[in-house]
Amino acid sequence: MAHPYAEWFPDAVRDGTYGYHLDSLRAVEPIAPRTGFEDFWRSRYADAVGAPADAVLTPLGHRAGREVFEVEHAVAGGLRLRGWLARPVDGVSPRVGVVFGHGYGGRDALDFDRVPDDAAVFFPVARGLGALNARVGAPLPEEGHVLFGIESVADYVLGWCAADLWHAANVLQELVGEVPLYYLGESFGGGIGALAVPWDDRFVGATLIVPSFGQYDLRLQLPCEGSGELVREHVAQHPEAREVLRFFDASTAALFARIPVRAECALWDGVVPPPGQFAVANALADLDLEVLPAGHAEYPGLEETLTRCHAATRRHIETSLRPTR
Repeated sequence: MAHPYAEWFPDAVRDGTYGYHLDSLRAVEPIAPRTGFEDFWRSRYADAVGAPADAVLTPLGHRAGREVFEVEHAVAGGLRLRGWLARPVDGVSPRVGVVFGHGYGGRDALDFDRVPDDAAVFFPVARGLGALNARVGAPLPEEGHVLFGIESVADYVLGWCAADLWHAANVLQELVGEVPLYYLGESFGGGIGALAVPWDDRFVGATLIVPSFGQYDLRLQLPCEGSGELVREHVAQHPEAREVLRFFDASTAALFARIPVRAECALWDGVVPPPGQFAVANALADLDLEVLPAGHAEYPGLEETLTRCHAATRRHIETSLRPTR
């Protein structure tokens, strides 16, 4: 179906399709892993998975039928980050734990539209981001968050943000028990989730919404309105950084995912160019693909699309929890 993008986005600075259509987007290939990619991520995960969460809870009352807490917890590097935990009330035992990542702006509100009523949800906030963790372990986005540590594979912020998701899983299981886990993340959270989830067998499924950090060979050629533009400009001035980025390509990591993943990828997006999004989706072995008309933008029919996607994620959580044959 053709969409009237010129009518929808008359003030857009560029064509958010970048000249791609669905067939060409489905043909975008993920980046093959370079030597040492898998070893790097498995080692980083092994360092994080056994670390005590050392969580401290502050009750915040009840929201949407759930008991909510602010949680301060330990992460790699000697930091303590904050996030939110929501769990069912009235003695309901959680059947699943959901780690719910966020976009690049951080998170300042809790969102339960995609999660079952009997799920425990942890809303982590990445180091450096949001009101809870501003400048903790990394600078704010406007201060260069996405470039922080890009001089080395060991220091680059995206690797530590992925590790923060494993620590979030530690928090959730420490506080509610060893329930199966499901990951949800959008944009920044979608890309970071694609980097983190393949190595952690506690996760039984995931939804990645307009995921970032996919297919740097293309991403570095496409101007955008998102954080990718800072990276593109930086690599143009410091081409050696491209070798670091090879370890943080979400499309490469997605090749290692062995769980069912729902990916929502947009045909038009001026913030995260669609070829990068679809490269992540195209790498997934067990893919449930939802093609969105646009991402990071409001358009006619958006509310209906969101309602459909929220319900589809809930169904995907249910199917992900079923034992494999």
